Amino acid sequence: MPDAAIDYSDIPRQTGPVQWTRPGMLLPSENKQQITLRVDADVLQFFRGTGKRYQSRMNAALREYVNAHRAGAGFINQ
Repeated sequence: MPDAAIDYSDIPRQTGPVQWTRPGMLLPSENKQQITLRVDADVLQFFRGTGKRYQSRMNAALREYVNAHRAGAGFINQ
């Protein structure tokens, strides 16, 4: 599917500029689960280019997505 055919209408709009920062303190390992995840090469290259702990930044980006969709869909934040 070409990018132009992707429907983005259900994605919440950003309310302001996003400022990415270094992730905070690592969470205890019992909070994390190891998985195998396939991502596009350019996405992985971008995050790897941000330096050490790029996986924590990927997790932070996914967390923002989850929080935005929980709020919009009426889910309770945990």
